[in-house]
Amino acid sequence: MLNFELYNPTNYVFGKGQTEKLSKLVPANTKILLAYGGGSIFKNGVYDQVKAALKGNEIIEFGGIEPNPRFETLMKAVEIVKSQNITFILAVGGGSVIDGVKFISGAVHYEGDAIDILKKKILFKDKSKVIPFGTVLTLPATGSEMNSGAVVTIEATQEKLTLGGSALFPIFSIVDPTVIVSLPKRQIQNGIIDAFTHVMEQYLTYPHDAMLQDRIAEGILQTLIEVGPAVVENPSDYKLASNYVWCATMALNGLIQKGVPSDWATHMIGHELTALFEIDHARTLAIIAPSLYKVMFETKKEKLAQYGERVWQITGNTVEEKAEKAIAKTVEFFHQMGMKTKLSENTDNYLNTADFIVNRFSERGWKALGEKQNITLEKVREIVEMSY
Repeated sequence: MLNFELYNPTNYVFGKGQTEKLSKLVPANTKILLAYGGGSIFKNGVYDQVKAALKGNEIIEFGGIEPNPRFETLMKAVEIVKSQNITFILAVGGGSVIDGVKFISGAVHYEGDAIDILKKKILFKDKSKVIPFGTVLTLPATGSEMNSGAVVTIEATQEKLTLGGSALFPIFSIVDPTVIVSLPKRQIQNGIIDAFTHVMEQYLTYPHDAMLQDRIAEGILQTLIEVGPAVVENPSDYKLASNYVWCATMALNGLIQKGVPSDWATHMIGHELTALFEIDHARTLAIIAPSLYKVMFETKKEKLAQYGERVWQITGNTVEEKAEKAIAKTVEFFHQMGMKTKLSENTDNYLNTADFIVNRFSERGWKALGEKQNITLEKVREIVEMSY
């Protein structure tokens, strides 16, 4: 097992009716920026719950944070925080809103051009240099409610880039599984696949001796497979909803990544498809992952076979046979969850995509990706072209 440090200070407040605890969770004597997205919180009652819980607090609202939050939009919020002397931010929404608030939190006191936070992948480690924030989760998928990472899109250049650091953990996150009742099926499908792929990026590498980490990851995968199709059809079933929501958090709260290698190439390539074509994030992962497993088969086949045996109960005479069956079962699951796993099924204008992505990675100085840094730019090209 690799050396690691595990730090996660987020107070995770889970279950029915927990929004009413906001009044005790938000620090006293703070001026609050209430940040949200396109307005779904007005339809599902969450906005009213939040405002009732914070009655008596000074609140300034900032709405309109997009799916795949835009740098340009977030900078408007940064100016509001500065001009209004905001001392606390409350993100009410899904991963995009929470990611956006993480950027806002870091950008307010950042010295220099704020776009460098994304261009240079700035890590924020000094809590005194960020605005503290909490979250009320309404769309489980990204795990952003219990981690310190974020992804933000620069609209001007069509780039989707990351930021993070130990100072960007939420102080608290309220997670009520009942909120998924109001979500469209597509968003629940996306959430399941996003969480599933988060686990795969940290698990599907090569055999190592972190036995517990593998078992935890496999348990999350098995649970998502079990509850995924059912929760899409029955989001009001609390057993299904609560297990799905907890899986989404556990998939990316840092725990299963400790002591093990991780990949993230599927995400890095998928981010480009979202930036270029506005394809839902989870659906870009479903497009890229199967092709990546096939192109990198020789270095991933042992772990693919283990995954097939333990998660899908696959049998076979050879490692290669079990690994190939595991890829096929994964694609089958993606289809069951409403994913279209070819780029051509999601957009018409795709023929130069591989060249564009390879050139962009080259311009950034990215020579290789993956757990062994063996996914070269030529491998990236092969993966993307196979995904057409």
